[in-house]
Amino acid sequence: MELAEPGKKGALVLEDGTIIQGVGFGAETEISGEVVFNTSMMGYPELLTDPSYQEQIVVMTYPILGSYGVPPSSIQGDGGVPLHFESDSVKIKGLVVHSLSRPSHWSNQKSLDAWLTEDGVPGMFGVDTRVLTQRLRNKGTMLGVLKVSSSPINPVVAAGRISELQDPNKQDLVQKVSPKEPIYYDGREQSTIVILDCGVKYGILRSLLAKGARVVRVPYHFPASKILELNPRGVVVSNGPGDPKIDLKTIETTRRLMETEIPIMGICLGAQILGLAAGAETYKLKFGHRAVNHPCMDLETGRCFITTQNHGYTIDRNSLEDTDFSANFININDKTVEGIRHRKKPFLGVQWHPESSPGPYDTRFLLDRFFEEALKA
Repeated sequence: MELAEPGKKGALVLEDGTIIQGVGFGAETEISGEVVFNTSMMGYPELLTDPSYQEQIVVMTYPILGSYGVPPSSIQGDGGVPLHFESDSVKIKGLVVHSLSRPSHWSNQKSLDAWLTEDGVPGMFGVDTRVLTQRLRNKGTMLGVLKVSSSPINPVVAAGRISELQDPNKQDLVQKVSPKEPIYYDGREQSTIVILDCGVKYGILRSLLAKGARVVRVPYHFPASKILELNPRGVVVSNGPGDPKIDLKTIETTRRLMETEIPIMGICLGAQILGLAAGAETYKLKFGHRAVNHPCMDLETGRCFITTQNHGYTIDRNSLEDTDFSANFININDKTVEGIRHRKKPFLGVQWHPESSPGPYDTRFLLDRFFEEALKA
């Protein structure tokens, strides 16, 4: 085990009054956020940098974290995009783990403790995270306060802040992770794919660049008219944090784009945006889907795929009946909608990450399919 800086204390207080104490690591600070859990066994550099975790305190059920450290961003994939990260910095608000391991891996550049310290993110270990996860499953995701300090912590004082907390999902979280201006990436082909960037994971970007596409990331509020000026062969509405109903400008842009025949693919939050633009409804899940092993079934073939997911909202299946979309994938565990498809036009949305970084590659064929449609457009 890698002990963080000696003497650090950690305390997590949930909005139901639960107080959990442990050993602190990472930054000495006090933060608040939505407390969620993830059942992945691997991929914490990708997970911690996923913009969809904005304003969330992540509890990991897998008991050993930090064993392979943090790789350098100089290890790059297609288009010169960092291979082991999903954005340019840690995006989670805080981290809670059972054990913090000493790193031992050829690509290790720094420890998990050092990384979180540099990025100003607090963490805590020495916690029975599976018991904590059971509480979150039973009661649903909750707001919480996480404090790390080298001085003694009075959790009662931290608990006093709970009544003052505001649900971060009522904020426009997408604006915090979306670029301010368009970002251009050259490709081997002249075909342009536009990403309506609500907090896109680098994995999506790498996958499109691997196809040779010229990619343009545009802000979440970019109007459809300006997107069309880029002459895109396809549009990806990306993943991102928070409640999709707040992103009214993204919904309106998507609605305008749906008046064309340009292929559109919505991923995670982007799938919800696609549904809302079509007139469907979304709702918040009790504790969300966050893992690399969610089973999803194709309703046409009955085939099951293992998927990587990170979302707290989903589309109301009944609300699709009065739209031009139908559900084509459902989650095996809770039967919620995981994919939608337009009945006539080349528009589809999936709640999971078909580029799967990290995770299984079962559904990369969906990106292949989208790209083929884009080249035909």
